[in-house]
Amino acid sequence: MNPANQVKELFWAHRDSELAVPMAKYMKDKFPFLGIKKPLREELMKQFYRESGILKEPFREDFVLALWELAEREYQYAALNYIGRSLNKLGRQDLPLMERLITTKSWWDTVDMLAQHPVGTIARKYPEVIPETIMAWAVGEQLWLRRTAILFQLKYKAETDEQLLFRIIKQNAGSSEFFIQKAIGWALREYSKTNPAAVRQFIAQNKLPGLSVREGSKYLDSA
Repeated sequence: MNPANQVKELFWAHRDSELAVPMAKYMKDKFPFLGIKKPLREELMKQFYRESGILKEPFREDFVLALWELAEREYQYAALNYIGRSLNKLGRQDLPLMERLITTKSWWDTVDMLAQHPVGTIARKYPEVIPETIMAWAVGEQLWLRRTAILFQLKYKAETDEQLLFRIIKQNAGSSEFFIQKAIGWALREYSKTNPAAVRQFIAQNKLPGLSVREGSKYLDSA
């Protein structure tokens, strides 16, 4: 059976219409839900991996896109789960796929996972994609690509390119968009765990949105 259809059948058999309502409401009713919460989804995905053997194959872009096209949000989460289990297989050739996913059915729940994990992994392994592609995202008109450019180093810790992070933040500091201001704060807060002095100095020396400053400063008082 087609692996996307396997996931669809498995998830459909465990749908819960009562749970689907609050799950959709939490996501501002932007997407329909089956009503399958994360713990059960993860168990179902483990079952799918055992039965399909797909993790032993090369990375399957067709599988990801087939899940992404399905209506209910849990199928996009299933695609993200598969991508997360396949990070070591990703190459720079997979960045256009990530861009497509970021800009399709876009909301913070999928974009933030794509930014931190596959995009972050690809950029770490192939840093040439940063000047080639990600820097254009940082100043482009597409909101979710800009958010991704701010967040892709989120898990880098001591490997963070501080100059690059601060440059991208300054390029976006004039934005009135909530999701950009929030991303700036999140990126600064996360990096403050690694280099609080640099973040404190950056906040002091640059004009940033109030939301970004509040979010970015959360750990600095105790640092």
